[in-house]
Amino acid sequence: MKAPMASTDDSDESLMRLIKQGSHQAFAILVRRHTERFHAAAYRMTNGAREAEDLVQDAFLKIWQKPEIWRDDAGAKFTTWFYRILINQNTDRLRRHKKLADGNEILEFVADAAPNPEQKAAMTEEEIMIESAIDSLPERQKTALNLCFYEGMSNAEAAEAMGVKVKALESLLMRAKTGLKEFIGRNDNRLGKGKSYATR
Repeated sequence: MKAPMASTDDSDESLMRLIKQGSHQAFAILVRRHTERFHAAAYRMTNGAREAEDLVQDAFLKIWQKPEIWRDDAGAKFTTWFYRILINQNTDRLRRHKKLADGNEILEFVADAAPNPEQKAAMTEEEIMIESAIDSLPERQKTALNLCFYEGMSNAEAAEAMGVKVKALESLLMRAKTGLKEFIGRNDNRLGKGKSYATR
């Protein structure tokens, strides 16, 4: 049976219903519509362009191979739901890397995740400080911060994407902000500008 036609005017949720019916066209539209946005989010999770690309590709591949994991009756926005897939994929990625026994492989992984010289050159000292502060956070705190401040999600949406209660999300954000202030407070003097980013 031929899959129904998809349109670029279709909502994400409508496209997912068509993907469940095997529509390659709907899948292609969804990928084109969201790849750039999700790649930016994945980059903030991984801090590496190659890792981010792999993360997004694997997540899209998962929904093509197993479209039944999308539950239309659950009431979640597609983007919020997809962020949760990205977060879970990244958690699995981190677990795999923690199991690396070879020191050279670990060093290679860390080096690959670091900003390259061109990226660093384009960043101001303040931006480098803030990026370093965010990278220093535990993974779940960093994820909560990225979803709420970079992705513009409400606390309720971010909590849904992370699979936690709103109160738990708020606690993660509070601890993240405290961690940022402490990190910047420890390192602020190295800039020699007499500024305090932690108090902004």
